[in-house]
Amino acid sequence: MSDATGTPLKILVLVKHVPDAQFDRHLSGPGHTIDRQDSILSELDEYAVEAALQLAESRGGPKAGNTVTALSMGPEAAASAVKKSLQMGATDGVHLTDPALAGSDSAATSLALAAAVRHLGGFDLIVTGMASTDGETSLVPSQLAERLGLPQLTLASRVELDGDGILTVRRDGEFGSQTVQAPLPALLSVTDQANEPRYPNFKSIIAAKKKKVRTLGLAEIGVSTEQVGAAGSWTRVLSAEARPPRQAGTIIKDTGDAGIRLVDFLADQKLL
Repeated sequence: MSDATGTPLKILVLVKHVPDAQFDRHLSGPGHTIDRQDSILSELDEYAVEAALQLAESRGGPKAGNTVTALSMGPEAAASAVKKSLQMGATDGVHLTDPALAGSDSAATSLALAAAVRHLGGFDLIVTGMASTDGETSLVPSQLAERLGLPQLTLASRVELDGDGILTVRRDGEFGSQTVQAPLPALLSVTDQANEPRYPNFKSIIAAKKKKVRTLGLAEIGVSTEQVGAAGSWTRVLSAEARPPRQAGTIIKDTGDAGIRLVDFLADQKLL
């Protein structure tokens, strides 16, 4: 992350409350939605929070007027994702919540988030993770940028912002790297290679207790219940079944030809 000076930045970072990867995931209800008990801030969104904080700090941090607002959409428990972001150093928190949002796919989610962004207004930069660790579609950042009419710099592994408000990112692919630029305002998504998220210390945790999380509903942002949830989604899960139990593996005993048999097995599985 490069250092730069200039006008204060107003950054919005999107964070999601997702099932903890330590536990098995389950679907519930007639819509086969994810059971979100035992949920936490998405690990990939921690990199987005860190990227936003570093950009704000490169301009002098909150003392110089730079702000980082964490926004999460979800049920009541999703406020914990915002609170974790505040503990990391975000200056403000917003929780978009409404029962009608349950079951929203990426299209309905991006529609609601776009309306929330317009309602909050005035952001120079929106930062997201590369994907959520529950859906893993990577669709929301691009859909949100399209709805807001913003240039999008996605899947960034390195981020720089110069004094003229030009954002430069490096995208690392399988066969090479690509450098792209865009002026602010813009939307940025970062990968898990972009930085090393900070761990909240005792001081920051205590400071976060003094920060309030603002709650928004659909009516406040001008979105009807028919535009979100199952009614407003472009996709839906028609059926689901439990994952079959894992079968016993193949055991190869060494009788002098174990190496050959192992190679043959890997070849049969198209792993060579």
